[in-house]
Amino acid sequence: MEIYKTIASLQQAIETNKQAGKSIGFVPTMGALHDGHTSLIKCSKKDTDITVVSIFVNPTQFNDPKDLEKYPRTVDEDIKKLKEVDTDILFLPDVTEIYPEPDTRVFDFGTLDKVMEGKFRPGHFNGVAQVVSKLFDIVKPHKAFFGQKDFQQYVIIRELVRKYMPETGIEIVRCPIIREESGLAMSSRNMLLTAEQRENASLIYKTLTKAIDLSKTKTVDEVKDFVISTINENPFLEVEYFSIVDEKTLQEINDWNDADVKVGCIAVYCGQVRLIDNVYF
Repeated sequence: MEIYKTIASLQQAIETNKQAGKSIGFVPTMGALHDGHTSLIKCSKKDTDITVVSIFVNPTQFNDPKDLEKYPRTVDEDIKKLKEVDTDILFLPDVTEIYPEPDTRVFDFGTLDKVMEGKFRPGHFNGVAQVVSKLFDIVKPHKAFFGQKDFQQYVIIRELVRKYMPETGIEIVRCPIIREESGLAMSSRNMLLTAEQRENASLIYKTLTKAIDLSKTKTVDEVKDFVISTINENPFLEVEYFSIVDEKTLQEINDWNDADVKVGCIAVYCGQVRLIDNVYF
């Protein structure tokens, strides 16, 4: 695995591969890698010739400085994991390499970034769009791979390319959620949970799975009430939001016939740790 810390050296390596006729896959990450990340790398390796992974904890997408401060950083372990799955290239820039000067760009995603995560984390998706657009400009991949766990992020990045970077032709590939044995969606934040919290957090996915069954006989509001009340009954957990939305518009539905494809998206606090998950209905 080749490791580059500067944009110039990375681009030279990528250009050499492109001139050799090789396709480039890209997996942007913030490190603290787990099996969810490595599943994205495996998807990229299957679909493209050269897989580039970036590790960069992006400060502009944290609306809470404390959240940025406590975000796990495990670079040495991450490098070991990347080598185990035969990653071709790692891009490991520092903040000044990505932001030599402040990024003041403001992106307009209509209503996509005003709901769910966008409502509770104002400015988050603008920060995501800033860093992802920069990384796309640097790497210029043919395909970029994102996990379904961050479903709203996937939809917004797809819109970022469609609206702001259509000339790049980058294909945004959605890869399935990877779960722990208990059903808990894999996340870098899971390492902040105690063993007891982790065990109780498994209730999130169990409840969402039950909600899929209930959707066959219950109304949208009844399913939402069931999910929120079931999870909130657990003293370790507190629901921030649970929304059942149209997959394309991310707008909440009132009736099961309001959208062809429905996604139930949830954010839950387990102590101080914020966990997200989603399921298709």
